[in-house]
Amino acid sequence: MNEDEHLVLHARNVAFDWASLPMHWVPGEPQVTHTINVLHIALPEGERWFVELFKQAVPLIKDDRLREDVLGFIGQEAMHAQAHDGAAAHLEAAGVNVRPYIAQMEWIFRRLLGDRNLTGKAREEWIVERVAVVAAIEHYTAFLGQWVLDAPLDGADPTMLDLLRWHGAEEVEHRSVAYDLFQHLDGRYTRRVRSMLAVTPVLAWIFLRGTRFLMRNDPTNPGKARWRTYFRASKRGLLPTGRQLLREITPYFRRSYNPADTGNTAQAVAYLASSPAARAADAA
Repeated sequence: MNEDEHLVLHARNVAFDWASLPMHWVPGEPQVTHTINVLHIALPEGERWFVELFKQAVPLIKDDRLREDVLGFIGQEAMHAQAHDGAAAHLEAAGVNVRPYIAQMEWIFRRLLGDRNLTGKAREEWIVERVAVVAAIEHYTAFLGQWVLDAPLDGADPTMLDLLRWHGAEEVEHRSVAYDLFQHLDGRYTRRVRSMLAVTPVLAWIFLRGTRFLMRNDPTNPGKARWRTYFRASKRGLLPTGRQLLREITPYFRRSYNPADTGNTAQAVAYLASSPAARAADAA
């Protein structure tokens, strides 16, 4: 596929059956499992926030193709939230009390980054400020989407692996939308840089805190998250390495940054064509 070919984004109404999912769905790797499980308890609130924010931004869009892309992005993010909610509910049913952590995510996205009592230009500026935050986050989700498509996780539970790779492929598929929307509405370099500088430590905190929280609350194997376990797992490709993550920050600060440089569209589209959940959704 030509990387410049324009994709028509659409939501896939996927469903996942968690009935046989083991607690440690990466065999013998509780910390790896729970680091990735952070996605289930952190992302749904963020993705619902993306959806509501981008709905507010739609009337500000003056380009028809971008509007179509944003509407496709909204549909995909809504499905991501729903799918990860299902995995979080399974964790809860298996005895992991996820509500305290989810409540913290609700505070971040509903209170700290939520709507304010603003009108006119001030309201538009708050929309744009938050779109810049989403663009920075989407830079990381595109990287993580490509990482999970490539990661040697083939011994993991196949249903969970399909959720992660379906989601990752869609992140690669729509990786330019938030950035394009920000460029369309504002595009100031200083605002883009400021947003990335704010987003990076918060995302690191979300994953560190989430891993520790889930490890502590795992009823089958309560324990502490350890740095040496992370380093060992990342060397084996089971988690992104620190070097990979640091290397991913740099491109966003270039004035010539282009989201299309992160991820492989052809690989993402190929996975979506083979994903059991996506194929079942398309058939339905």
